[in-house]
Amino acid sequence: MLAASGARYDISRYGYEVFRASPRQADLLLVAGPITLKMAPVVQRVYEQMPSPKWVLAMGNCATSGGPFRDGYSIYPGADALFKVDVYVPGCPPRPEALFHGMLELKKKVEQGDY
Repeated sequence: MLAASGARYDISRYGYEVFRASPRQADLLLVAGPITLKMAPVVQRVYEQMPSPKWVLAMGNCATSGGPFRDGYSIYPGADALFKVDVYVPGCPPRPEALFHGMLELKKKVEQGDY
């Protein structure tokens, strides 16, 4: 995500440069790592505090399926175990181009009205 916002890839040309840390100002939850059992209630609360319509993008193997940690006792088997994920971005770690593709796919879903 940091490489995508750098000068080489420049995520701001698509209008995605403003990242908000507050759930009340965001409409996209970008899950970028494994979700532990201890953090699951916090992530769920952040998702519930987001205004509707809201979307979720799972970025990387850890967020989509638990990654190499999925056999551990304290890791969720993916973000879709907690909430509906709209777009999956593959990779470990995902390339900036894959993040761009995921964001453009999400833009298509928003324009079509798939809430």
